[in-house]
Amino acid sequence: MTTSAAATTTTSVRRSTRLRNGLRPMPVRYRAMETVSVERDDAGVVTVTFDRPTRKNAINGVMWRELAEVFDEIALDRTARVVVLTGAGDAFCSGADLGEAGADNLSVANGVALMRRTSRVALRLHDLPQATIAMVNGVAVGYGANLALGCDLVVAAERARFSQIFLQRGLAIDGGGSWLLPRLIGLHKAKELAFFADIISAAEAAEVGIVNRVVPDDELAATVADLAARLAAQPPLQLSMVKRQLNNAFSMTMAEALEAEAVTQAAMFVSRDANEAMRAFIEKRAPRFTGE
Repeated sequence: MTTSAAATTTTSVRRSTRLRNGLRPMPVRYRAMETVSVERDDAGVVTVTFDRPTRKNAINGVMWRELAEVFDEIALDRTARVVVLTGAGDAFCSGADLGEAGADNLSVANGVALMRRTSRVALRLHDLPQATIAMVNGVAVGYGANLALGCDLVVAAERARFSQIFLQRGLAIDGGGSWLLPRLIGLHKAKELAFFADIISAAEAAEVGIVNRVVPDDELAATVADLAARLAAQPPLQLSMVKRQLNNAFSMTMAEALEAEAVTQAAMFVSRDANEAMRAFIEKRAPRFTGE
């Protein structure tokens, strides 16, 4: 998916439904950025694009900061329902920009401080209340691969390639990959991908379980747009709660999960969207969810 200067233009959005006090929220503004572009459609789908195509969207210091800022803004945006993460040009993200000045002269203490800043990006993506889709249009390696895996769904073009390339660069895993991979594909397969650092095709990535769907290159955008629209039509609060339930699954006992379900479901029972879903079912029509 390509981007242009117009894609970075500040976007103003207003939620179409009124709050209970009859007032609309203030406009949400995504400001123009240097390395990241943000677009939002009328359905509440926010597309975040790594925008350094001449560097295969490698993440530099400016992009670390801008990604953290835009994820914070999206998390607080009540009009945002789905987030699509993708890259400009022919790459998704080639990982950290190791060619940045000073990157090879860090002390251990400075390196830890740097990595903690980069780790905040992965954690903020993971913690977004909205559903997230990685639209992988090309190479996704290292930290870039793990940002894709950090999304709720991964849809890849046939030309996409993935790699846990860290060992080939004399590095250990980062970007949350050490946590994500074993949960997604099991410990032994995670070790195979990390130990050998092979570059695998989109089809191989789907086979091992780190990609949900692989589609022809020219169908990627339309496929993701369809999935995003379907997610945007779901009740946003309930979708967010289901995401949280599944993200927490591996840290809970069955008893803890059941108790969390009971508390969450009780809150859902009294929501306006639950009432709307029931009315729509009785009236044999599509529900119109407002997020309340």
